[in-house]
Amino acid sequence: MDNFKVMVVDDELDFLETIIKRLKARKIEVTGAESGQKALELLAEQDYDVMVLDVKMPGMDGIETLREVKKRKPLTEVIMLTGHASVESGIQGMQLGAFDYVMKPVALDELLEKMRQAYERKLIQEGKV
Repeated sequence: MDNFKVMVVDDELDFLETIIKRLKARKIEVTGAESGQKALELLAEQDYDVMVLDVKMPGMDGIETLREVKKRKPLTEVIMLTGHASVESGIQGMQLGAFDYVMKPVALDELLEKMRQAYERKLIQEGKV
């Protein structure tokens, strides 16, 4: 599969740094953002194929961020990261255009598979498959 660009958005810096290191070790081009606002700033500068977006963040939460991402870059596929208490938010995210949602903590292989599926859907929507 082609290299695809991923942005991971999470306010838990330990989680964010760990996931970035693990994705880079698998040769995935990845950028991290610690807030929804930062994610939107990065998105304005560069296109990303897949965004992994935490639902629960202070300030601009994941649902609000998702709405903005879909307005600005509708073809960016978004995977919502949700804790046990916020499954409804994951489902709400899908209603707003998210590709899917995964429960935290997520196994890296499961997350990688979801990201590949999301990237394939983006390619199909762009007419590149």
